[in-house]
Amino acid sequence: MMRQDTERPNNDLLTRAFRDFDQAATVLQQSYDALTTRLQQMDLELAQTNASLREHLRETEEMRAHVTAVLESLDTGVIVADSQDVVVRCNHSAEHLLGVSQNELRGRRATEVLAEIRKDHEEYPLVLPSGVTIALTETDLNDEAGTLTGTLVLIHDVTRIRQLEDRLQRRNRLEAMGQMVGSIAHEIRNPLGSVELFASMLRKDLRDQPQLQAYAEHISMAVKSMDRLLSNLLVYTRPDCSKLRWHETERLLREVLTLATHAMAQAAITVRCQVDARVPQLWCDGAKMKQVLLNLILNAVQAMPEGGVLTLTATVVPGQSQRGPEVQLTVTDTGIGIPLEVQSRVFDPFFTTKDEGTGLGLAIVHALVEAHHGRIDVVSSPGRGTAFVMTLPQEPNQLSAGTVAAATQLRQVDADDHSLTVAEEEMAE
Repeated sequence: MMRQDTERPNNDLLTRAFRDFDQAATVLQQSYDALTTRLQQMDLELAQTNASLREHLRETEEMRAHVTAVLESLDTGVIVADSQDVVVRCNHSAEHLLGVSQNELRGRRATEVLAEIRKDHEEYPLVLPSGVTIALTETDLNDEAGTLTGTLVLIHDVTRIRQLEDRLQRRNRLEAMGQMVGSIAHEIRNPLGSVELFASMLRKDLRDQPQLQAYAEHISMAVKSMDRLLSNLLVYTRPDCSKLRWHETERLLREVLTLATHAMAQAAITVRCQVDARVPQLWCDGAKMKQVLLNLILNAVQAMPEGGVLTLTATVVPGQSQRGPEVQLTVTDTGIGIPLEVQSRVFDPFFTTKDEGTGLGLAIVHALVEAHHGRIDVVSSPGRGTAFVMTLPQEPNQLSAGTVAAATQLRQVDADDHSLTVAEEEMAE
């Protein structure tokens, strides 16, 4: 009986132990299940986070590539320096404008780069050795807290703007001078006619006195010389380019070169004539255009006393206005060039760097080109040569529909026919 009593407590203890074990196993299983579920949730959250990071990274890379593409496509040069003034980034335009590779710019101090650009430049904007005119803009870069994080330097190519400003100033200056010169020419020409009249009367009255008649002849020659000068002045102030018609481009250039043969024979000048197939004809006043080209060619020859290369080109360029493509005629030499400080004045009347001459040649050239509704620019490098570039309308400018139709018909005239048709004479008048 006592043995049974002893076994029962042991059985109860074992039963409780199994029960506690089962409970602990259940709790452990529940904990394991909860941990597994949490791990699955964490895996899912991690996967979502990774996907979000990958998407953000992709967007960041796309934005980086987009910003880089925008930066590299800008015509404006961009230099970025960090807070320590070290260049960390620059674009292709900065490399092109400064003539320095990006690898050479990166790692340098921005202040040193800017100091080299501004060196030997007292005027602003800055004209680089390449002939490009630039303007610089410096801006501090700050973060959201306002802390300085770097410097942004923008290099603007203002060459075209500067050329337009110079052209406008030149036009205004020449217009004012033209009005003054025209008034003076008229005032001088009236009494000059009287002087010529009295000089001719003296020559007749002094037939029996050769010595005195020679004095009267000198007076008459001087009057004629002054009259030619006044005629040139009036051509400058009121250029007449009304006899417009189609002219074969290459023939026109060849005829002008023939007129300049004697001058070119004095030096070893190599002539090149290049006419674009897209410019078979020019709409111009033939006589006046020959005068323009001959003047430029003679200037080019004088700039090459030891010989050189004279190049005449005719090509088509995109128009800068709504009138469509334009024709560009260029007279280029390999001569002594024109100093930079006087290039803006070469078209001013009476301005000349020669010991002899009136300084009216290029002024008249400028007036005649503008009378053709065109423009002329000079590009020169001392010691390397000069190019005078004329830009003219490719088609008749400001003409009525009937006149344009007539001009188109004139294009069909046989190239070998040198005579003026009735229609051409009407157009010329």
